[in-house]
Amino acid sequence: MARRSSHGRLKAEINIVPYIDVMLVLLVIFMVTAPLLNQGVEVDLPKAPAESLNDRDQASEVVVLSVQKDGACYLGIGAEKAQTVDCDTLEPRLQGVVELMAHKPQPPVLVRADREVKYDQVIKGMTALRNAGAIKVGLSTAPPDGSASQR
Repeated sequence: MARRSSHGRLKAEINIVPYIDVMLVLLVIFMVTAPLLNQGVEVDLPKAPAESLNDRDQASEVVVLSVQKDGACYLGIGAEKAQTVDCDTLEPRLQGVVELMAHKPQPPVLVRADREVKYDQVIKGMTALRNAGAIKVGLSTAPPDGSASQR
């Protein structure tokens, strides 16, 4: 928009109101979609103080084995939706897991198990991941109540 200044010359200005409108719409979209990006299967994780994965690990594909209270197992690789698998053999997803384990550096491998699941089910899943080539397998926990800021 151009207007005349007090000396009679044209003065160019940028109207920023449309940019603010677009930024607010994008902010609302991100606020609505962020909770939907929580991947995996709903499990009641045990609480324990632990450090989160560092940025380098989060950038690579993460393999997550979820074990529910009823013993059902789900395997998720990266951002794709978790699929039902057999905890003993990780079938039908074993081929994808074996291919990921061959990469250097190996992607993080996490086991998310409900606090009430039998220990035997978790060990079967971890053994299947180990047989697929996972060297380091971590257990996922929820932060303890009231100490989310502790590190």
